[in-house]
Amino acid sequence: MAKIKICGLRRVEDIAYVNQCKPDYIGFVFTGSRRRVTKEQAKELRALLKPDITAVGVFVNEAPRIIAELVQEGIIDMVQLHGEEDEEYIKQLKSLIKDAVIIKAVRVAGEEDILRAQELSADYLLFDTFSQTGYGGTGECFDWKLLQNVEKKITKPIFLAGGINCENVEKALALCSPFGVDVSSAVETNGYKDSEKILAMVNKVRKIK
Repeated sequence: MAKIKICGLRRVEDIAYVNQCKPDYIGFVFTGSRRRVTKEQAKELRALLKPDITAVGVFVNEAPRIIAELVQEGIIDMVQLHGEEDEEYIKQLKSLIKDAVIIKAVRVAGEEDILRAQELSADYLLFDTFSQTGYGGTGECFDWKLLQNVEKKITKPIFLAGGINCENVEKALALCSPFGVDVSSAVETNGYKDSEKILAMVNKVRKIK
């Protein structure tokens, strides 16, 4: 059964929704986005989060020491890197956060992007839709066949992101067999997390074998 991550939580209500639905992971965005939260906001929200839900911090080209502080203070459990972080950066971050898991997001324009990511020492990979203007959150799918074509060469667990919703998640899981799926805009209404949509997505993924 695939894992599910609900990203972009920023309100007390959002935490109440996920505490009820219990996805495997939630994401706090610490970079330029309408979903961005400060360290103080994330700390308050994390205190309300049920302990069996893993909190992931999402960053873009952030100073490693800033990320390390969030991990060390127990505000986040895992780190998701969405920028141009290279192997040197990942090694430096690993030296600071020790056992915390790192997810490296890759914006997929072609098969070479997928294969190149294998060379990084991140623990997980997240494949998202390529955008010329941003670092994710497009709400659009990339060509999943690109991932399917090189699936046997991928050795790390992967998350699939970009335009995944209740209507296409079954197809996504069948084509790509990811470790987990990452959703955000698909579980929102008018830019805010929607409890019914979150519940529907979690239930849908949990029913897919």
